[in-house]
Amino acid sequence: MKAISTYFTAFATGLILLSASSCKKALEETPYSFYSPENFYKNESDAKTAINGVYAELYTYDLYLQPFWNMTILDDDHVSGADWFLGTTGAGNPQAYFGWEKPWVGCYAIIARANTVLENVVNINNMDGDIKNRILGEAYFLRGWAYFQLVQLYGGVPIRLKSLSATEPQTNIPRATVKETYDVVISDFKNAETKLFPVGHAKAGEVGRVNQGVAKAFLAKTYLTMASGAATGNVTVRGGTDNGYYTYVKTVGAGHEGIDSKAFYTLARDKAAEVITDNQYALTPSWKDLWSIAGRNNKEQMWELQSLAGTAFVNNLSAYFPARSTFGQGAVWTTNNHYNDYELVDKRVLDGITHNYTTLQGTNIFYPFAQASLYKVVGGITYNNTNTTTAERAYTIKFSSVADPSVANSDAFFPLLRYSEVLLMYAEAENEVNGATTLAYNALNTVRFRSYPTTGTPAVPVPAAYAPANMNPEQFRSYVLAERAREFNLEGIRRFDLMRWGIYLQVMNKISTGQNNITKVRANRNLLLPLPLSELNANKSIPGNNPGW
Repeated sequence: MKAISTYFTAFATGLILLSASSCKKALEETPYSFYSPENFYKNESDAKTAINGVYAELYTYDLYLQPFWNMTILDDDHVSGADWFLGTTGAGNPQAYFGWEKPWVGCYAIIARANTVLENVVNINNMDGDIKNRILGEAYFLRGWAYFQLVQLYGGVPIRLKSLSATEPQTNIPRATVKETYDVVISDFKNAETKLFPVGHAKAGEVGRVNQGVAKAFLAKTYLTMASGAATGNVTVRGGTDNGYYTYVKTVGAGHEGIDSKAFYTLARDKAAEVITDNQYALTPSWKDLWSIAGRNNKEQMWELQSLAGTAFVNNLSAYFPARSTFGQGAVWTTNNHYNDYELVDKRVLDGITHNYTTLQGTNIFYPFAQASLYKVVGGITYNNTNTTTAERAYTIKFSSVADPSVANSDAFFPLLRYSEVLLMYAEAENEVNGATTLAYNALNTVRFRSYPTTGTPAVPVPAAYAPANMNPEQFRSYVLAERAREFNLEGIRRFDLMRWGIYLQVMNKISTGQNNITKVRANRNLLLPLPLSELNANKSIPGNNPGW
């Protein structure tokens, strides 16, 4: 287990270096094997090293180095890219992607490590009681987070709440139901909420760690996901080949039958309201600054994947998403249709999409072709656009601010939770409980207003920043879903939104063939990912794969 031991030390060093006062202590920590609890778990330092090992799995090729974001970001209606990259998961064929089994493996690795922490840290006596509780809270949260990802991607899964040992050798565990899996998620997030400290508390831990507000927000997100999965009604989405507006009849998600949608929406609204009224978080005034190096770990970025140049804790987001990349041009971009769903004065396209850039080959390109008057000549430099696939690409700025953009693996931070999502969760839930009330509008418009300029050129009067007035609940629901798409573009949220609202197949198939000839055609089997063959071979209590795989 040398590799895992190395991750403990590297993660402790990489994460705690962000707090200068903790640097020396991090460097002095000794690596231990995660699977030798009888020789470990003697003191507070051991406990900290162990919880660092749980976080460390986020940085591997199981999860955020590439596979997890590949299999979630690339599979929605608003993403396009190079065929050589999107031709597998981006085309509904995940098993052709080398990392197709990795999200399952990574999530269960987190669960296994968290179980070991929970079983052993509780028995350490010679350590600060508050720190012990915080570490247990982090373990509960990370285990709950892993099960939350698993149930959304695979449906009900085997529940393992104890580490494998001589006394618990059982490997053949049947799949729980979707509801039973959510019950574990809720229980773990609740336990985390009671044990973690609020952000800014002296004992809350270094930046990058989860805290009480993050646990509350993910609890709200779990309730919201369950509620929307069980909801009925209509949803209007802009899309299709003509980028028109289409109304779809929502289907109830498999396994969500019998869940009281309104009751869980009430729970989601109330928990999101707690985060809002705690006044510990705030939107970054400048949307562009949110994605700068200086904007990392601000009050909006509630939980970010903490990367550090020169360590093992990096990813290749900056190679695939920015306009200028190690490939010459990035391999993933926003569709032109989705670009056109923003108002042209929206800062999320004015500042959030790269309009002028130079490829590694030295070609100056502007985007979009229709706005040549704004972007063809900038700063005395002439840019070109041939109105072909190589130029008509809406590249996001979200992962371009890194220490060294010339290397494939760099220190791009990835948002795992933003405060803007808490506000939009509240808006959605309040609408589903009470309709499009003033409270629902206020939460929605708080997010929208941040993205609109009130001075400068072009400028827009303040009222234009707000959502249309007097929407009925169905219109408001659809508007919030569209606003989430605009706000969280290419952050790995859109696919989950389409899935939980039961319109994924309808929306994708309405497009058929998307930009750059990327197929969006999906079958029923695409509602869940295939289970890994390794799990099917090892766990005899699972009789077969997910439907269609």
